[in-house]
Amino acid sequence: MRAVVQRVSRASVEVAGATVGAIGPGLMVLLGVSQEDGPKEAAWLAGKIAGLRIFPDHEDKLNLSVMDTGGEVLVVSQFTLWGDCAKGRRPSFVRAAGGEKAEPLYLAFVDELRKLGLGVATGSFGAMMEVSLVNSGPVTLLVDTEKAF
Repeated sequence: MRAVVQRVSRASVEVAGATVGAIGPGLMVLLGVSQEDGPKEAAWLAGKIAGLRIFPDHEDKLNLSVMDTGGEVLVVSQFTLWGDCAKGRRPSFVRAAGGEKAEPLYLAFVDELRKLGLGVATGSFGAMMEVSLVNSGPVTLLVDTEKAF
């Protein structure tokens, strides 16, 4: 699994002009699932992201996690994170999991975040979405389970 994690002041996602998910301060997570991923990767990634110390403490040092701050998380599926741009001009998505595998793992990731006590909003899996966010900092990180296992 791959995730682009952004610390945000607020974020939302719309489908066909209607807001389907919105959060205040917290994390915006774009999540990509590969063909090789499973429940182990979903659980590890949720724990890692929930515990990332990327929020400032009273001394303005990055010492607090989204759990410490009471922030929320907006999770949006993003198969294009598995796009390989090495050859040609059209990205190859052969490593991206198809919807039948990716959606249950996306939902497992969301469920793991909720089990940790986080408020979680989501996009609409497989839909054309418009994502809005205000990146705070800016702070943006890439987290990849391939580097963990």
